[in-house]
Amino acid sequence: MKFIRIENYDNDPQIKIIYLNRPEVKNAFHPEMISEITEFFKNENSENTSKIIILKGEGSVFCAGADLNWMKNMVNYSFDENVEDSKKLWNMFESIQQCQTPVIAIAQGAAFGGALGLLACCDYVYAEEKTQFCFSEVKLGLAPAIISGFISRKIPDAFFRPFMLSAEVFNSADSKNIGLIQKIYSGKIEISEVVKKFLANGTEAMKETKKLLNLLMSNQTIKDQKDYCTRIISERRMSQEGQARKKKFL
Repeated sequence: MKFIRIENYDNDPQIKIIYLNRPEVKNAFHPEMISEITEFFKNENSENTSKIIILKGEGSVFCAGADLNWMKNMVNYSFDENVEDSKKLWNMFESIQQCQTPVIAIAQGAAFGGALGLLACCDYVYAEEKTQFCFSEVKLGLAPAIISGFISRKIPDAFFRPFMLSAEVFNSADSKNIGLIQKIYSGKIEISEVVKKFLANGTEAMKETKKLLNLLMSNQTIKDQKDYCTRIISERRMSQEGQARKKKFL
């Protein structure tokens, strides 16, 4: 893959780091990068061999959102072509959110526009204290239409609405207060620091918990949720991993 770079942390194939790899344009995504990200996460879901996935940006900036040169050229697309292109962007975000493996993001420098959609789809987000955030779409005459579907699942409307309408720049402290990020760090952060709280957990248990949380955020009926939730806890109680970990804990 050309526009993302993948490596294993500490030679552990269960811990993958995916780098957005267009630092010359602040890791702004375009159709090829979108395709590669989607392919990576769909493969992860089908192979189901990782315990943790870490999402980072190469260089000084996490991600500047969509590549403006790409967006500018879309005026030459037909309406139907624009719709199909937008569906691919939605599929990228959805592939991250629906990935069975926990996804941790580490943001630095800036996260603008669609980059906030990436963060919203991750399960746990670290951000350097000086990172700047912005829902910049309205400044460009656009609307945060695709990412709003994912932002609204993570952040209450009263928190993200003012930032989307004003397009004001906000900081890591603001991002933590509204629930977009979970941890603020200063300087440089070690990957070992990021993964340690997850390594002690059961791999299957984390994946089942993520599936459970995604289901609860969907439009399932209360009965469907009840059936699923009671089945999952019963399976986890009886699983080999669950039995072994309970025994060790006790």
